[in-house]
Amino acid sequence: MKQRIYLTLWTIVIPLLAWLAYGGSLLTGFENPFFHPVIAFLLIGSVLAAVHHAEVVAYRMGEPFGTLILAVAITIIEVSLIVSLMLTDSGQSTATLARDTVLAAVMIILTGIVGICLLVGGVRYKEQVFSLQGVSAALVTLTAILVFTLILPNFTTSTSGSEYTSLQLGFVASGCLILYIAFTLVQAIRHRAYFLPPHAEGDEDAYPEPPTKKETYVSALLLILCLGIVVLLAEVLAPDIESMVEQAGAPKSLVGIIIAAIVLLPEGLAAFRAARKNRLQTSLNLAFGSALASIGLTIPAVAIVSITTGMKIILGIDMKAMVLLVLAQFTIMLSLATGRTNILQGIVLLMIFLVYIFLTIAP
Repeated sequence: MKQRIYLTLWTIVIPLLAWLAYGGSLLTGFENPFFHPVIAFLLIGSVLAAVHHAEVVAYRMGEPFGTLILAVAITIIEVSLIVSLMLTDSGQSTATLARDTVLAAVMIILTGIVGICLLVGGVRYKEQVFSLQGVSAALVTLTAILVFTLILPNFTTSTSGSEYTSLQLGFVASGCLILYIAFTLVQAIRHRAYFLPPHAEGDEDAYPEPPTKKETYVSALLLILCLGIVVLLAEVLAPDIESMVEQAGAPKSLVGIIIAAIVLLPEGLAAFRAARKNRLQTSLNLAFGSALASIGLTIPAVAIVSITTGMKIILGIDMKAMVLLVLAQFTIMLSLATGRTNILQGIVLLMIFLVYIFLTIAP
């Protein structure tokens, strides 16, 4: 077996420096204009370190447990950020915060992350293969949850707006959580073989020596530290991002997309690197697992906040977003219907992603 060093110095130092910088900034404030470039540098470094430690944990645990851990970890942090903003803010922006964040995350994952993975894999290997049963199970579950949470609220009659009543919200949130738990059990236990990567030539990282238990535990701890600081630093940079968006004359909804992209960056980079090594199954496990976790955990969490506090939650998306979401889901299903992918499918998905970004900027 190949010898491999898993705990490299920079992947330990960068997240620790990021936490120290964030802690120091809480005491001194964020007013210093020279402080934000340092925050941006540490944010990028923490993202890269998170990708490294996620791969260490994933390799030790094997598929699909490693990718499942990364997806759930990122989503839990995302949920914590959304709920904290909901509890500290009020108004129309809070009512649509969960909807906008979930929609942005799903579109980024389905069209952006999957699109770039298919494109890179197609350029490098012409065709890539994956387990059709695992992808089909993920898409069936994702389609139901997307319709329940983002589309169906527009067609209920108990309320006048695109929102559920408390009873409806509680029922739908419970259904989403049940579907996510059922998918997780199928992925990790009952039909784990569906989510294992098929043998493919071109694997550049063949049979390296796996990390020890100690290295895995340390990487798992550092992964949590990296993901936490990525969200906190993204929140610090949010006012700067919002200022730039306002100066450019773009809608404020673009800020949510940028923040969602930063939060999903560790997972996106991990999926990208897997696709470059001809491990498309790992990329798809990361992408669909994250999309399912993003909705299956976020919606129940915000439903609890809404029901217990009486806070208004709007989940239904407008017609333009609905068309793009249905198009993205339909294209994904067609692209992954044969168990093989090529460059064209990646280009089509990325074009849908660019149209989504463009119409957000120029509605």
